[in-house]
Amino acid sequence: MNTGNILSARILEEFKEISITVKRAETAFKKAVDKNDDLYLDSVALNLHSFYSGIEKIFKIIAKEIDGSFPDKSNWHEELLIQMSLNIPNIRPPVISDKLKNDLQDYRSFRHLIRNIYTYNVNPEKIKPLVQKLPLLTENIEKELKLFTEFLQGNNTK
Repeated sequence: MNTGNILSARILEEFKEISITVKRAETAFKKAVDKNDDLYLDSVALNLHSFYSGIEKIFKIIAKEIDGSFPDKSNWHEELLIQMSLNIPNIRPPVISDKLKNDLQDYRSFRHLIRNIYTYNVNPEKIKPLVQKLPLLTENIEKELKLFTEFLQGNNTK
């Protein structure tokens, strides 16, 4: 059995779902602006939450299936993001670059915020830059994940 191909397929399939949340966040933000209706911002916030949750789901798969190590501290969300930027000798190269790790920090923080407040309290000015950065960020994530899945497919370890 080729574990690398299976994990690659799981990662790429999850990324397809993430791409849908990105489009939905962008569409809802445009409607919020065009219609001057802040109820659409609830949808944006939920889709930004789903965006990062999907990224984190991929990272969990990699941590458990490839690294064999999952952070167990109370700040495991942050530790997991850092872990994905590490080169782990004899195991794997970095999944994401340091730049991408830093870019994703804002979305991780926003997801934490959304989990702990009512969405009508979200400041639209906090959402706007996150939505504006999404297209390029998503493109960069896709590139880096594809490189990583190529590594997996060429490395049939485990």
